[in-house]
Amino acid sequence: MNNIFRTLLVIMVMITASAEVQGQKKLDQQAVTDLQKTPKYAFVLTTEKHFRGVLSMYDLLIENGVLIEDYEIVVKGKVVTQLVKDSELEEFFQKYKGKVKVSVCSVAMEKLGVAEETLFDGLTVTPTASVRVLQLQANGYNTLTY
Repeated sequence: MNNIFRTLLVIMVMITASAEVQGQKKLDQQAVTDLQKTPKYAFVLTTEKHFRGVLSMYDLLIENGVLIEDYEIVVKGKVVTQLVKDSELEEFFQKYKGKVKVSVCSVAMEKLGVAEETLFDGLTVTPTASVRVLQLQANGYNTLTY
């Protein structure tokens, strides 16, 4: 009996370990209906992981039939140093160029020594992330901060 239990346990661990972990793929109809009410989205973030995640969320929303009027990412903090030409994030962003607006905090750029001319194409410099988010909220955007 112990051998059978051990064998089953090993098989379960192997299956679990080999399974690829994925994010949500399907939104229920109520979520889609609710999201249609305010089709403008803004995200404030400070990490590469969240930059990639918020861009992937754009795909999730589109794939589930959510209409998007505007989708903006406001970037501040250390991730600003990764938004430069010839970076991995530039390559990742190419799919979203023209669909997703990215505003980069000039205060973070200054503190981290990132010159505007080193940023990759498709990014907009904004005076401060905080004021930009307040603007977006004043204009009816759903906002989320990571």
